[in-house]
Amino acid sequence: MKLDPNKKLDIKELLQDLESYRPRRRGWHWREGRNENRKIGDFEYHETSEGLKNYIPLPGSRGFNYIDPQPDCVITTEIASGRFEDDIRRMRMAAWHGADHIMVIRTMGQSHIDSLIEGTTQGIGGIAVTRKQCRATRKALDMIEDEVGRPINFHSYISGVAGPDIAVMFAEEGVNGAHQDPQYNVLYRNVNMVRSFVDACEAKKVMAWADILQIDGAHNANATAMKAWKVRPELMVQHAINSIFSRKVGIKPENIALSTVPPTAPPAPRMRIDLPYAVALRDFFSEYKMRAQQNTKYMESDMREATVTHTLDLLISRLTSADIQSTITPDEGRNVPWHYNNIAAVNTAKQALNGMDGLREMVKLDREGPLGKEVRELKERAVLFMEEILETGGYFKAVENGFFIDSGYYPERNGDGIPRQIDGGIGVGMIFERDKDYFAPVSVHYGYNNIPSEFKKASDAIGNDTFEDPSKIIYIDELDEYDNVNTRLADLEKYYNTNTVKPEVEWRADGVVATTIFLPLDERTAEFAAIKCGEKLGLEDVTVVHKQALHPSEGTLVEIKGKVIFDINVNELVIPEKVQTLSEEEIREDISAKPMFVVAATIGNDEHSVGMKETLDIKHGGIEGFGIKYLYLGTSCPVEKLVDAAIETNADAILASTIITHDDVHTKNMRKIHDLCVEKGIRDKVMLVVGGTQVTNEIAVEAGMDAGFGRGTHGIDVASYLVKRRREKHSNEN
Repeated sequence: MKLDPNKKLDIKELLQDLESYRPRRRGWHWREGRNENRKIGDFEYHETSEGLKNYIPLPGSRGFNYIDPQPDCVITTEIASGRFEDDIRRMRMAAWHGADHIMVIRTMGQSHIDSLIEGTTQGIGGIAVTRKQCRATRKALDMIEDEVGRPINFHSYISGVAGPDIAVMFAEEGVNGAHQDPQYNVLYRNVNMVRSFVDACEAKKVMAWADILQIDGAHNANATAMKAWKVRPELMVQHAINSIFSRKVGIKPENIALSTVPPTAPPAPRMRIDLPYAVALRDFFSEYKMRAQQNTKYMESDMREATVTHTLDLLISRLTSADIQSTITPDEGRNVPWHYNNIAAVNTAKQALNGMDGLREMVKLDREGPLGKEVRELKERAVLFMEEILETGGYFKAVENGFFIDSGYYPERNGDGIPRQIDGGIGVGMIFERDKDYFAPVSVHYGYNNIPSEFKKASDAIGNDTFEDPSKIIYIDELDEYDNVNTRLADLEKYYNTNTVKPEVEWRADGVVATTIFLPLDERTAEFAAIKCGEKLGLEDVTVVHKQALHPSEGTLVEIKGKVIFDINVNELVIPEKVQTLSEEEIREDISAKPMFVVAATIGNDEHSVGMKETLDIKHGGIEGFGIKYLYLGTSCPVEKLVDAAIETNADAILASTIITHDDVHTKNMRKIHDLCVEKGIRDKVMLVVGGTQVTNEIAVEAGMDAGFGRGTHGIDVASYLVKRRREKHSNEN
C-alpha cells in the first residue's frame, strides 16, 4: 500500500491483512546528516538534518522560496485521541510538518497500561492497548515515512504491572521508543517497589534487545511537587538511578534518554532557574541523550501563553543541545486534543530552532558568572541527596521516609513528599524467587535461567521464540464488540471515501468547531453570554475552552467550542475555477509587443508598503520583471491623487493596496476608486486591481474593481491577470 499525497489514507485498506504484517525495522532512528553545514535556498545552515521529500513549510517561508529546513534534533508530537484510526491521520499531517517521533497516549491524560494486553484493566487507571492498535500504527508509519522520505519513530509506554508483557509486544511490533522508569510506578502509581524494579529488569532487557530508546519519567517530580523549582536536585538523582539501573540491565548508554522538563514558566524568572538546571544535567549525564519537554504544570488554556513558554523552552534546548524536542501542546491545559494544535506545536519547534540555527557558535554560556555558580550548587545538592539515600539504607528506605517529591530545596525538607511502603502497593507479595531448575525457553530473559545441556540456547526448546520467528506471534483482534475500529468505521461510513464531510477537531466527523468571541462584559457574565452566542449560532454542546478578562469590567475574550448538526456535500459547493497563470515567457512577449504602464499606491491612511513593493519590484519577482512600467505614489495616498495620476500618465491600470480594514475602509476606498473613474470618464479605459491580506476577488468585484488579490499573491499573478484582462477588453472592443 503506497500513499498518494493527493488522497486520504484508506483506513479499511490499511487494516487488510494486518495479521500478516511485520515491522520492517526495529530500533531508534536519529536524523541523518546532523553536524553538516548545508545550503538551503539562499542560506547556509549549521544545525540541520536532511530535508523531507514531501512537506508543508512554515507560512513565513513564502518570502524565502518555500524552503523547509529540518532541525538536527528529533521532533516529537504527542497524540492522544484514543482512536488509532484518527491518530494515524494526525500522524500523517504531523510528519509532513517535520515530526519524526510519534508518541501515542491512548486516552486523554492516561499514558500507561495496567493490564494484560488483550484483557481488562487492573489497578488504578490504565487502558488496554491491543496489538492491533500498535500494529496498525506501525504499518501506517511505514507508509508515511516513505511518503515524507524519513524514518519515523513510534513511541509508547512500558509501565504498570504488565510492563514486561508490554515490552515484549513492543519489541515484536516495531515500537522504537518507550518510557520505562520503575520509580514512576512506585511514586505515582503506588506499584509495589520490589515488583516495579523486578518487572523493570525484564522490560529493560527486552528493550535492550529491540534497540528501543528508553525515556525515563523523572520529570514527573517537578510536575507534581508544590514548588517544582525546588526539586531540581532530586530530579537529577532520579535520572541517575534509572540511568545506571538501565545500564546494569544492558541498555546501551546511547539508547538512554533523560526526560528533562524546565521547572518553571513565566512570570517566574525562568532563565535564571531553568537554564542552570539544564546545564547541570548536561554536565552530569553527558553520555546520555536529552529529551526536552514542556512543563504541563503551568499550562493553562491560553494558546498564546503556552506557545511563548514553549519557545523559551526551545531556547534552553538549543543552548544545551537537546537531542529530542518534545512539543506537548496547549491541549494538555485544555483537555481537547485537536489535530491543529499538534501541528502548531511542531511548527513552533521548527520555527524557533530554524531561527536559532548557529546560535551556540555566537553565544557562549558563561561558566564563570552566576550560571556556573548555580550549576555547581545544584550538582553538589544532588550528590548530597544521593549520599543521604545510601546512608538511609538505599532507595526503598528513602521512599518509605518520604524523601521524594518533597518541595523543600534539598537539604531542606517540607515533609510533603510521597512515602510508599516496601511491603505495600499494587502487586505486593507477587514476586517469587526462581527455583534452581527454573527454565524459561525464550531468547531474551533477565537473570538466572537453567538452560538444559541439550540446548545451545534457551529458545531451542521451542524451536525459536517470537523474537526469532515472528510467525509464531498470536494475533488477536479487538475483543470489545461495541468499541472497536470496525464498528466506528461502520457508524461513520458516510464520511469515508464519500463526498459528505463534517468539521472535526479530534475524530472523524466529530462536528466540533471553535470560535473566538469578544464581549464587553466581566469574565463571569461573558462566559455564559458566549455560550448563548454559540447556541444562537446553531451549535450544540457548547462549552468554554478558554476565557481571559482584558479588564475587570470593559471586556473578556472567550473561546468556545460546540458541534454542528449538519453535513456538507462537497458536490454542492460552488468553487470558482482556479485562475491559470500565464507563463513568464508569454507575459514578457505580450508586454514586449504592447507595452503596459500602471500607477500604484497604498491608499487612504494606510502606511503598509511591503506587499505593494513586492508586487511591483523586480527584485521580489514583481511585475517590473515582466517589462511592465509603473509609477509608485507611496503610502497613505489619497484616492483622488491615484486616479488623477492615472489620467495624467494615460495608465493602463491602477493598482491599489489596502491592508487596514477598520470600519470597512478597504471596501469604501475601492468603491471610491471606481466611482471617481466613472465620474472622470476613464472607467472603461483603465483596469482596476486591488490587493491586501483581507481582500478577496469577490469583495473587490462587488466594490467595482476588476479583480482582487489576497494573501500569498505574487507579481506573476498580477502580471498574468493584467495581460489576460487587456486581451479580453480589446477582444470585446473589436
